Parts: sequence; structure tokens; C-alpha cells
Amino acid sequence: MSPSLSSTHLVLVPSYNTGAGLLLSTVRDALAHWRPVWVVVDGSDDGSDRAVARLALEEPGLRVIVRAKNGGKGAAVLEGAELAAAHGFSHVLVMDADGQHPAGRIPDFMAASRREPSALVLGRPVFGPEAPAVRLKGRRLSVGLVRCECLGGGIDDPLFGFRVYPVAPLVRVMRATRFARRYDFDPEAAVRLFWAGVPAVNLPAACRYLSRADGGVSHFHYVRDNLRMAWLHTRLIAALVICKWPAALRAQRRAAASRPA
Repeated sequence: MSPSLSSTHLVLVPSYNTGAGLLLSTVRDALAHWRPVWVVVDGSDDGSDRAVARLALEEPGLRVIVRAKNGGKGAAVLEGAELAAAHGFSHVLVMDADGQHPAGRIPDFMAASRREPSALVLGRPVFGPEAPAVRLKGRRLSVGLVRCECLGGGIDDPLFGFRVYPVAPLVRVMRATRFARRYDFDPEAAVRLFWAGVPAVNLPAACRYLSRADGGVSHFHYVRDNLRMAWLHTRLIAALVICKWPAALRAQRRAAASRPA
């Protein structure tokens, strides 16, 4: 089956020092299911952009955007989303470059976005037995904090980055904050879009953890990034208490009204 070609929805792959083989494999998998695919190389210095740049010369469905300086996942996604909007695209499916996300689910997520174009289509990860227990426990903590920040459910998993964003609301909420540019991007974008009245659709998607022995790449820094997450939730809870609780209540009422009786 040939991949779908869209003029409204594209796949956006932010990448920083992912390694040439892993990034190229991820991009090829995405292209097998969807076109166009855009890669935002976020100031990588490992040469991983060269292989995808060569592929782009022969693959018209692939575009490579190179940022001169590393700014973080959120900064890379924001640049890609703004460029997508300038080229007439309304939605971007963001997936990680490290092979954790299921390219085979791209058409299903895009179809869900087309059925409900105003929605943020969120992946709900289905983990295999290789997933580290400490990561799963930390994830449960993040889910609980986000439920507090949203005054209830709606965002099943705030950390899983496999999701379809409506571009205009994403750019709007990102431009309204100077944060959400690095590891804090995924949860902050989800919560701020929820506050902004963007409905959420949650779909299951397999997630695999690749060990270093399997070629996995992680830039997660345990102390630095956990401190960043603590600061993220401190900011969001403070914003909720000070001014965002009416928006969260409205979003919860809309979600309840839209559920089947």
C-alpha cells in the first residue's frame, strides 16, 4: 500500500544527535506510511542530518530543516509548526526520532485528526516489558499532576510525544509563554491547549524503550530534567490557582457534555 499524501497534515520529526542510522530509519518508516515528512535537525553536531539530507534529494515527500543552534524539542517543534502554517498545513503529527514511536499508527492518528480537526490527538502509550519501572512510576506522578492542573481527566498521558497538533492553537499557546522549549514541552503544550479549549482525543499507541545496547539514544539528564519538570508543574499549578481555573472548569464541562450519554 502506498503512503498517504496530504496537503493539510504532515509528520514532523524533531531530532538532536539521534545518530545517523536511527534517524534515517525513523524517517524511512514515517515515509512508508505518510507524506510529507519534515525533519527539524535541532543543532545536531553528530552528522545525523547528512543521511536524511541525501535522502531528501531523491524523496520529494521529505524536507529537512536545520537549526544552527540547539534550542530543545519545543523550540524545534515551534519552528516546524510555524513553517508548516506558512506553507498552508493545518496539522502536524510530532513523533520522536529515536525509534520509540510507532510509525504504523500515523494513518490512524491522522484519520482521527481529520474526523475532529479542532482536537489534539494524544497518544496513550502501551509499554512492553522492557520499559524501566522507575520511568513508569515517574510517569504516573506526571499523569496525576496534570489531572490536578486540568481539574480532572482529559489528558491520559502528558509525556508521550506521539500526537497530532492543530497548528494554529499550538503556535498561539507556545508564543504566549517563554517556557515549554525543552523537555517540558510535551506536558506544558498539552495542558495549555486544554486550558485554551482545545478538545483532546486519546488513542493507544505502542511505545518501546531501546537500550543503548540496542542503539537507543537518550538525552534525559536525571537531575537537570527532573528539576525542570518540578518547575514546570510549579508554574502550571500556580497559573491554575491564580487565573486558569475558570478555563479548566469550562474545558471539563465541555468534555463532559460531549461524552455519550
